[in-house]
Amino acid sequence: MIAEAARALGGEFPGQDTVTIIGSPQALPARLPVSALAQASVAVVGLAAGELNAIPAEAAIPAGAGPRGGEPLTIDSGAVAAAFTSERHLRLDGRPQIGMDPLSAFLPTADGWVRLHGNYPHHRARLRAALGIADTATDPTAAVRAAVATLPATEVEDRVVAHGGVAAAVRDTAGWREHPQGRALAGLPLAGMHRLGDGHPPGAGHRPARERGRPAAGIRVLDLTRVIAGPIGTRTLAFLGADVLRVDSPRLPEIPAQHLDTGPGKRSAFLDLGRPADRRTFEELLASADVVVSGYRPGALDRFGLSPRALHERRPGIVVVTLSAWGPAGPWAGRRGFDSIVQAATGIATTEAGDDPGSGRPEGRSEGRSGDRSGDRSEGRSEGRPGVLPAQALDHATGYLTAAAVLRALTLRHREPGSWHAQLSLAQTATWLLAQRARADGKTGETGGAVTGGATAGGAAVASASGNAPAVDVAPWLDTVDSHGGRLTYVLPPLRVAGGPRTWSHPPLPLGASSPAWL
Repeated sequence: MIAEAARALGGEFPGQDTVTIIGSPQALPARLPVSALAQASVAVVGLAAGELNAIPAEAAIPAGAGPRGGEPLTIDSGAVAAAFTSERHLRLDGRPQIGMDPLSAFLPTADGWVRLHGNYPHHRARLRAALGIADTATDPTAAVRAAVATLPATEVEDRVVAHGGVAAAVRDTAGWREHPQGRALAGLPLAGMHRLGDGHPPGAGHRPARERGRPAAGIRVLDLTRVIAGPIGTRTLAFLGADVLRVDSPRLPEIPAQHLDTGPGKRSAFLDLGRPADRRTFEELLASADVVVSGYRPGALDRFGLSPRALHERRPGIVVVTLSAWGPAGPWAGRRGFDSIVQAATGIATTEAGDDPGSGRPEGRSEGRSGDRSGDRSEGRSEGRPGVLPAQALDHATGYLTAAAVLRALTLRHREPGSWHAQLSLAQTATWLLAQRARADGKTGETGGAVTGGATAGGAAVASASGNAPAVDVAPWLDTVDSHGGRLTYVLPPLRVAGGPRTWSHPPLPLGASSPAWL
């Protein structure tokens, strides 16, 4: 999987065949090769960081020449598993911070199952409106469950989406392959990486000499992401030394626990791009940004001149990364979605339940369902009950791949000056994960991950602990610091870069509390 990710990001990384993975190869046990997905996505960040770190500051690489290899890279599967479940280990003054709305659940329908999402107030309101449930209902959650039970799953999906809400009928893998969106994604790479056009790298005047272990030092990242995947990507860039400024609209709500989890090392400001004064401030930020990472639906920010092509025309040499739920093509390209929703639609949920005919053999398990069900509050029918991954793995993997794409684009920009665009989505990551399962039919162990005998699908040497015990002791990967909200216990970065820091430069700051200016 490391080799496949490298190819999707523009080619092989120096030293990718000597990555060492230590610890249990099945640290995130599931029917699908989730552990391998997690380890590969973190590994390519380390490889991309080493590749960029090997470039002398402000030096160009001649066309056709690659940078020298980076430091040897070791990935600890326990650290990766802890990072991929980071929200579960978050504590503020000793209190857990994770929480799921009762409507963020699998619910039985008249002909199957549907997955709903209600973590945000506006999504809950749209969900109720789609089902004709008044805000004054005595028990709106029970009313939603009752209404859904009388309707076909795809009708619930269509109604909720038409009202601007978030829902997906639970499909098996064959159903997803036949779906127009599944067909649209089948021909896409894991990550689209292409050059937008000519232009010299911007901002050379503000970039200091690259620091050992901090390959992104001096890089200015305009972070236009929300929820989990995008913020994990930019959090990783902050760990590697980038000046990351997250910009949110003051009119959009955010879940406090998500920001606590994904905000370390970054600053955060509010700007309303519909207000002329805030728009001018944003344009000043953009004028000296090196990177823009956008996590909004395709086309959502185009009216502000923030499409990749428009950004290139206004800022030649910029690196743009766009990520979405469903990808850049197909009838669902502009649809809202979250990790759990994509799992339901693509066949991951049926595979993890063991109810998909093509689900293959479990990874490190002999029976049953896998994963944490903290967000699965299904009631009623048990037959065909959907399963879940042991982590929000699509979010986390896509986040680390986002960071790797930025680092690789910065290296490519040294080789060939110009603007670069990388495109990722949760659904493309899901497609990649399901493809590994399909290739593994009849094989032992995890596709693309550590297997008995010591090699990954990418050819990397593997040192793995004997046995497939799924339990991971997260204690070595936790730290506690003072934050604006109290004593914060959080998961440390899963990556160790030679000469680099152990953790972020500072804990998360209050959302919107920073000045909208570069350091």
